[in-house]
Amino acid sequence: MIVAILAALQGAQAAAPPPAQIQSSQVAELRTPDGRLVARAMVFSAGGPLQVRIQSAGLPPGQYGAHIHAVGRCEGPAFESAGPHWNPTSRQHGSLNPEGHHLGDLPNLEIDAEGHGRVEYAIAGATMEASPQGLFDADGAAFVIHAAPDDYRTDPAGNSGARIACAVLNPPAP
Repeated sequence: MIVAILAALQGAQAAAPPPAQIQSSQVAELRTPDGRLVARAMVFSAGGPLQVRIQSAGLPPGQYGAHIHAVGRCEGPAFESAGPHWNPTSRQHGSLNPEGHHLGDLPNLEIDAEGHGRVEYAIAGATMEASPQGLFDADGAAFVIHAAPDDYRTDPAGNSGARIACAVLNPPAP
């Protein structure tokens, strides 16, 4: 079972653009408080908007909120150390919120009956470079999967429930 999960997660990297097109990329493994690997996330820049991909294997079927959080720490069991959503534009939460949305707001991760799911999303205006809308600051960032689906409108986190998996995303090495 673990071998199948790891093989499925390896596929998350296979869907990225050819290396010649990627200008910068980072990969992170999302783990539960007990250390179980449940997803792999990738952010990369290919000359346009910041691209995010999350590939999951091993979560129960259903929908889960997925966000980029502002602090690059994942101290369990509740992962509160990851801080709030990444929100350099000081907006409200959610793509359906007229005051929204945070740059760290991602589409829900939908897990099928076999336990697999995938999210692909472009964050317009965001970069990996040091800038006002750059993903990386001194402490990095974190990917977080929540226990419930995001409602895409309720501030500050879309009623997406407890943080059940987390991964630190460090700035690329110079």
